[in-house]
Amino acid sequence: MGSKLRQTQDAKKATFTKNLEARVALLISRGIDKKRIDKDTIIKNLKANIEAVNRRLATIDANEKKTADLAAAKAAKAAAPKAEAKSAKEAKIEEAPKKEKKEKKAKEGAPAEAKEKKPKKEKAAPAE
Repeated sequence: MGSKLRQTQDAKKATFTKNLEARVALLISRGIDKKRIDKDTIIKNLKANIEAVNRRLATIDANEKKTADLAAAKAAKAAAPKAEAKSAKEAKIEEAPKKEKKEKKAKEGAPAEAKEKKPKKEKAAPAE
């Protein structure tokens, strides 16, 4: 959307400012005093439009700053020593054998428990 671009907002601000100056010049040439010029509805509307554009420009600035900060953080993270990442991987590898040992112990204990189970009773033939 073009309305979120800095160029578009700068162009709108320039247009509103030019129209405001032209309107003020017109009212002054008609001999209207300062108080009445400030109360003119067209002047109020143009000033409000300029303020709205200024708020949009401030938001655009904030978004650009945030984007730049995130890009810098991402670059710093990418440039961080990769040794730390390798050590984290090694730690995971070391944890894996420990888990395997626990699983083996559990499996070895399981057959002994299976031997202790009572044999199933055979079903008696129905008496007739």
